Amino acid sequence: MSERALRTAASGMYAQQINIEVISNNIANINTTGYKKNKADFQDLMYQQVSINPLTSSAPGVEDTSTTKIQIGNGVKPSSTIKLFMQGDITPTNNQFDVAIQGEGFFQVRKNDGSFAYTRDGSFKVSAEGRIVTASGYTLEPGITLSPDISSLSIGKDGTVAANLLDGSVTVLGNIELARFMNNGGLIALGDNLYSESSSSGQPLLGTPGDQGFGEVHQGYLESSNVDIVEEMIAMIAAQRAYEINSKTVKTVEDMMSMANNLKRA
Repeated sequence: MSERALRTAASGMYAQQINIEVISNNIANINTTGYKKNKADFQDLMYQQVSINPLTSSAPGVEDTSTTKIQIGNGVKPSSTIKLFMQGDITPTNNQFDVAIQGEGFFQVRKNDGSFAYTRDGSFKVSAEGRIVTASGYTLEPGITLSPDISSLSIGKDGTVAANLLDGSVTVLGNIELARFMNNGGLIALGDNLYSESSSSGQPLLGTPGDQGFGEVHQGYLESSNVDIVEEMIAMIAAQRAYEINSKTVKTVEDMMSMANNLKRA
């Protein structure tokens, strides 16, 4: 019985260690543009039925006729981590290449290997070839190329990209599309503020910003991380206390085993 209690307490300590790692990653990314917080989920382990009469259950040759059993669990295990895609605060930057999404949707970008990835980070740049790219150099899809005779750029809430030329004229360069998924929580986080689709997320649905089911885009703004520092601090304190109590359980079981050993010697 004491070994089971030790294993149960150890599983609780390991689970809280994972919880702290998830919380620390959230806090570390509190200033990451478009970051979505993680949440750790846990499940209880299998249960074992134990007789309420320890004398009959342990005595050899004695049949246990008790009908009532006690279920004793074997601890906890981390089951998954999920992304919480709540809207982050929209903050002004006054940079014409910064674009924030207000509502549902992701920017679609093409990586260097030709595959697609998705991001909420709209801090775009201009490459040497005039293409609009992410900070990592991935091209925004559909591709929009700027020419040297552009004085400024205008992006509408519906994703229409218009250029003001040096001669005073205005020309439309293209439209920014957004992608959305049936299950955002099924997306695979790749790092660099990027996500990829999976069988759990479903295939991307492309559409125009502002249409039904899609959010609007706002030029000159960026979406902040949706991490609430107060919530994370509270969660961290709770995880620390849970870890501490589990460690005290280990110490308590150790003391009980020592007392039992002393009784045998006496």
